[in-house]
Amino acid sequence: MRVLVAEDDEVLAKAVAVGLRREGMAVDVALDGDDARTRLAITDYDVVVLDRDLPGTHGDDVCRSLVAERSATRILMLTAAGTVKDRVDGLGLGADDYLPKPFEFAELVARIRAVGRRPATPPAELAHGDLSLDPLGRVAFRAGSRLRLTHKELAVLECLLAAEGRPVPAEELLERVWDGDLDPFTATVKTTIRRLRAKLGDPPLIETVRESGYRIGGP
Repeated sequence: MRVLVAEDDEVLAKAVAVGLRREGMAVDVALDGDDARTRLAITDYDVVVLDRDLPGTHGDDVCRSLVAERSATRILMLTAAGTVKDRVDGLGLGADDYLPKPFEFAELVARIRAVGRRPATPPAELAHGDLSLDPLGRVAFRAGSRLRLTHKELAVLECLLAAEGRPVPAEELLERVWDGDLDPFTATVKTTIRRLRAKLGDPPLIETVRESGYRIGGP
């Protein structure tokens, strides 16, 4: 899941980003509304955690623009004002959910996962042959044995299985699994694929398609 944290409190924004990355999410940070709109225009985020009182373009206007564009990005709005009227107003703008500050980090994670599932509920299981992955439980099995995969390895495997045989370019994996700050010329994808292949075992499942990327299963 790729998340944009749009929050002008830099300390809070960075702390939230670190925590969400530990939960296996790819996270970018915007410290004002103008930067948030720019990032949302060029990247397909699953969820934006949107502070309502952003400098520059106000958070309300960022929300309105996403709704007007019929964006698939889900909106979790944050604000220091937690009255019922504030919540109603925020949801009335088109936000998918609303969380007042201060909040418990565990609740933030749960709400992000919840709103992130709303556009299209993920399948109960992704599978190819004797390999299966539970997107909600974040576990994968091969021939009945649980695979010990890292968050990033699970996310890459989910992308490959969801593609149903379509080659997935390394650039797409970078966008969906890692942060925007990652060097696009890094060998991270290649290294993760190598480790994932080793953990999946034999017979090999991940195929490298010349000049196209990686896939599981035939065309």
